Amino acid sequence: MAATPEQPATTTPRRKAGRHRGEGQWAVGHHTPLNGNEQFKKDDDGLNVRTRIETIYSRRGFDSIDPNDLRGRMRWWGLYTQRKPGIDGGKTAVLEPEELDDKYFMLRVRIDGGRLTTAQLRVIGEISQEYARGTADITDRQNIQLHWIRIEDVPAIWEKLEAVGLSTTEACGDCPRVIIGSPVAGIAADEIIDGTPAVDEIHDRYIGNKEFSNLPRKFKTAISGSPVQDVVHEINDIAFVGVVHPEHGPGFDVWVGGGLSTNPRLAERLGAWVPLDEVPDVWAGVVGIFRDYGYRRLRTRARLKFLMADWGPAKFRQVLEDEYLKRPLTDGPAPEQPSSRWRDHVGVHQQQDGRFYVGFAPRVGRVDGSTLAKIADLAAAHGSDRLRTTVEQKMLILDVARDQVDSLVAGLEALDFQVRPSPFRRGTMACTGIEFCKLAIVETKARGAALIDELERRLPDFDEPLTININGCPNACARIQTADIGLKGQLVLDGDGNQVEGYQVHLGGALGLEAGFGRKVRGLKVTSAELPDYVERVLGHFQEEREEGERFAAWAARASAESLS
Repeated sequence: MAATPEQPATTTPRRKAGRHRGEGQWAVGHHTPLNGNEQFKKDDDGLNVRTRIETIYSRRGFDSIDPNDLRGRMRWWGLYTQRKPGIDGGKTAVLEPEELDDKYFMLRVRIDGGRLTTAQLRVIGEISQEYARGTADITDRQNIQLHWIRIEDVPAIWEKLEAVGLSTTEACGDCPRVIIGSPVAGIAADEIIDGTPAVDEIHDRYIGNKEFSNLPRKFKTAISGSPVQDVVHEINDIAFVGVVHPEHGPGFDVWVGGGLSTNPRLAERLGAWVPLDEVPDVWAGVVGIFRDYGYRRLRTRARLKFLMADWGPAKFRQVLEDEYLKRPLTDGPAPEQPSSRWRDHVGVHQQQDGRFYVGFAPRVGRVDGSTLAKIADLAAAHGSDRLRTTVEQKMLILDVARDQVDSLVAGLEALDFQVRPSPFRRGTMACTGIEFCKLAIVETKARGAALIDELERRLPDFDEPLTININGCPNACARIQTADIGLKGQLVLDGDGNQVEGYQVHLGGALGLEAGFGRKVRGLKVTSAELPDYVERVLGHFQEEREEGERFAAWAARASAESLS
């Protein structure tokens, strides 16, 4: 029987007012009953666990850690237990947390705006080599994650990070996580407005502050004044997008309520224009609404997107103005369409000051400590002290003089970092996967790197922008619903009836131009072994059937199920 297409809606349907009661909203007096997460947050703020890590757990070892700290509060300081080696994906949802836990941690280094100095990158590289078995991954939220961290080493790691102005404060947990920002803020020649002062003020005023350290769930922020729209604003809890008001000049358009996971939803505009100096206050107002009105009864409904789905942007803006800002916001225009189909800044580009920045592509964000140190040294040798990470798992070196560009590019490519990468190297992203993640079902990083190599060999002349996002579970950390080809890890049956690692396929998702979620083809699942053949086949159909100038996402929306299978 032929597969039939499904096209999911791009937003969660609006719910009728009053349909849900007793959602755990503090502002309407719903403080009980408490689920386990709400109970441990009520018992003790997540930020308080640092003292216990420094004075008790790092001295007495892993077995001394209280379970509510181990699988709860330690996230507020960037620490997650990693997956015990050798546990296959079929046991992910079957075993108890203590059976999945290894006695090592993932540590997430918070990098607001993706901004790094060469000294900071060098220190991360040194920590990786000394404490993390050389591991390092650039995430799709501009952070760097390390693995194999022992609790005994955490205080020393914090000391090294904080000595160069880095931290792990609220890198995870039910709190405001890293503020992603344009990696070319303040330097791009075409920038609408530089959001860096707002990023810094929000960080300095609110990160590590108990005013917002107990939210219903995680809270994700994006700020960019780039016309490229380089911070995936459509899928953040709050985003400030650079626009020019016809009367007031450059400022930001406000978007609220985006998020992916198993209930994806695009953010909605509030229709408000905000000047740079008011961004922190508006941000705090939106976070306050989430803290006070967010749904705490069920973890599955605790993200801000569910409140926005029920309220809608008009009510949300009214509450923001009346109860939190105590003043009306200025109406403003929507952003223009993004100025580029690629939003990662890879390549050589001229800055406002006449110097250049150079963007390059690691394979699926996977690097290592030794290589990070080499990147820092290479940047310094070519006159740069500044680097940036991107939301596409890429890196940039800034402030390069014209006569240094060619030798820098050669040095990067000697490290296997491509400045002019194939679409496959440039557009493939992968989450952590089963190697370290307790939620994962399948391998991702190695699978993504191998897929890049295979597609470059098979399709050397393919030159269309294309995103391939690989996720180890349904939680969409790698944004599978918004990729041209999104791959959601699960166990599938091969041709011989054996259960093996594979993926459910999403096709034609997009952000920016005609943002929307990918189309699923009923019954279409691909084993890991079949993945290169499948992608090659679908891209062949795309090249045969596309109309002049047609993007992959547009073609996938109209293609037959047979062409997508």
